[in-house]
Amino acid sequence: MDTFAGVTSTLFRAVKRHGVDTVFVGLAVFSLVELSIDDVGDEKLFLPLGLLWSLPLLLRRRAPLVAPLIVYAAIAIGVLADPKGLEAPASPFFCALAATVVAGANRNRRMGALALLAAWSVVLLVVIRVPNNGTGDFFWIGLFFAAAWAVGYAISTTTQRADELREQATRLEREREEKARSAVADERARIARELHDVVGHSVSVMTVQAAAVRRILLPEQEKEREALEIVEHTGRQALAEMRRMVGVLRRPEEGPALAPQPSLMHLDKLVEQVREAGLPVALRVEGDPKPLAPGVDLTAYRLVQEGLTNALKHAQASRADVTVRYSDGDVQLEVSDNGRGAGNGDGAGGHGLVGMRERVSVYGGELDAGPGPTGGYVLRARLPVGQGV
Repeated sequence: MDTFAGVTSTLFRAVKRHGVDTVFVGLAVFSLVELSIDDVGDEKLFLPLGLLWSLPLLLRRRAPLVAPLIVYAAIAIGVLADPKGLEAPASPFFCALAATVVAGANRNRRMGALALLAAWSVVLLVVIRVPNNGTGDFFWIGLFFAAAWAVGYAISTTTQRADELREQATRLEREREEKARSAVADERARIARELHDVVGHSVSVMTVQAAAVRRILLPEQEKEREALEIVEHTGRQALAEMRRMVGVLRRPEEGPALAPQPSLMHLDKLVEQVREAGLPVALRVEGDPKPLAPGVDLTAYRLVQEGLTNALKHAQASRADVTVRYSDGDVQLEVSDNGRGAGNGDGAGGHGLVGMRERVSVYGGELDAGPGPTGGYVLRARLPVGQGV
């Protein structure tokens, strides 16, 4: 009993510090030392067998079924060749237990069950052949080996579950990164299309005005006419190049945006639409409204639209508040709700905070979003008034 306790304690410490392979090497050393010291009969027979019933366990990953079967076969050969030689040594018992744990850990459950039957067969052979054993010992020893197999099975199940969870976490992280990249790409394309409309309109007006002025020049104003022709020609080239680039960015199913782009002047209509959808919204404008650059104005509108969409569809809110605050150098926006959801906006149009941050960064603005001090969710943004396109 003392020998069993001492070996078990040593094996446990070795597993904790150096891993299972070290334990199996230790079993091999223990077997050789024990077989050399104890009176086991023919050492030329049992010393090689001692290596065969221990070292094959190092091959358990490559041969999860063959490795324990070799251990059982080596013990069976020793029992058949010299039953009295295995009457005293404890190493075959420990090695057979270790092999049974390996068999239980086999993820091919049929192969694992086959190895357990082989273990019980060897136990029966030992009980029959080795002196001082009774037939009744087979039940208790067999039960002990079944427990060892169950330990291996539990370890395998836990390890397999951990591997699946790790793989699932890796897959979810990869999907999250892909969605984030897709959101950034989609939002950039959307910004490009909207800027095309804003800048395109301005350049078109410049080009038309330059052509109109050129036509009313006097014949002697040749230099002015040439300068205006250059402006007109450059403007038309810029428009053509812009349309070409936006055409590359635009997805095939999307047609060009022909409707006028919205701005903060259209917030009343947006708020009314959200109210009609079932969410009470309070709109408050502070300060004197100032003319904004078209791109900044459009971005401010989109921020409010995204915040209200999130409050309506994803935050489970029953009320929302929108504040637009004009100051000397910037316009500040705040959309808050009393919702219970996460409120991150990831489901809103597939863009969410990723797209909003991308949009705000274009104009050198700042965006802050998170839970409010009294609950709900708050989206705050600051956009410089002077940032145009």
